[in-house]
This record gives sequence, structure tokens and C-alpha cells, in this order.
Amino acid sequence: MESTPQEKLFYSIGEVARMLGESTSLVRFWSDSFPKCVKPRRTANKNNRLYTPDDIRALRVIHMLVKERGMTLEGARRKMEQEGMERLDRKADLLQELRSLRGELQTIHDNM
Repeated sequence: MESTPQEKLFYSIGEVARMLGESTSLVRFWSDSFPKCVKPRRTANKNNRLYTPDDIRALRVIHMLVKERGMTLEGARRKMEQEGMERLDRKADLLQELRSLRGELQTIHDNM
């Protein structure tokens, strides 16, 4: 899972799916399941979803809670309400940094 980019104002569902390492159908499902947190805009002509960096941060938190911690959608919803997005977003960032560090250490180990 990539970190949340900040270069663009909006991202397509395909771009978001690639960032999360998930399918577009799962991103769509999570968007529909967490309407308070993920509010994609729609294009006028084809009604395609466009995600903001805030939407992507929320989806990263959902990914962390559901896919990595094994929570149910309802459990993830409660956790997000209890802890707040800012705190959970920091945890998701730290988790990503730790994964990156682990990869670097594994590369060093493999090259020894």
C-alpha cells in the first residue's frame, strides 16, 4: 500500500485501488459502507467517483482496520468514531513506515 499522495485534488477509483493494493469493487464497497468518512465527488458526464486526499486517508484507515487487523465493518466504524480519523491516520502512516523499513532491512539481510 502506497502512502497518500498530495499532488492532485482528485483521484479516480482505479488510482485509489492501486494505492491500496485492492480492487476497484472493494474501494467502491468501502465508499458505500462508510458514507460519513468517504465522500467521493461524482463527474457530471459519467457519474464516476473522484476521491480527495482526505477520502484516501479514510480508505487507508479502513484498509488497516479491516484487512490488516481483521475487524468487521461495524467494528471499524466504531473504532473510527471512538479514536477519530486523525489518530488512526497517524497509526496508518506509522504502519506504512514500519513496512518500508522492514523491506529495507530485508534487502540488506538478503545482500549479506
